[in-house]
Amino acid sequence: SVQGLAAKPIIDVDIVIKDDEQLPLVIRLLEGARYAYEGDLGVPGRYAFRPPNDLPRHHPYVCSKDNLELMRHVAFRNFLRENPTEAEAYAVLKIDLARRYGADRDGYSVAKTEFVERILQQADVNSGWRS
Repeated sequence: SVQGLAAKPIIDVDIVIKDDEQLPLVIRLLEGARYAYEGDLGVPGRYAFRPPNDLPRHHPYVCSKDNLELMRHVAFRNFLRENPTEAEAYAVLKIDLARRYGADRDGYSVAKTEFVERILQQADVNSGWRS
């Protein structure tokens, strides 16, 4: 998370595993806790789960410690933590997009892609990352 950043009332949770060989066990454990496995939803190596309806809203994902999408999440978060001006610009964008797109989650996500990719390019995800 980035302290003070405007956010939707739904948290994304990355559950990190050693490698994809652990995935079957994690699926069984999460299904035992009433989470529904949804596959990778088009993001290779990042596996989505639908939480039980009686829990606070969140989006849980499972991925290996070397997964590119995890690296992107951490690099983006770290960059915003270290660059408050960009974090403020992202907050303004998110508020504007939330007003414009309402419950259209896909439209909202697509509309912020250009900003996210620009930040990831500046963060230079391919040069390594730290958690």
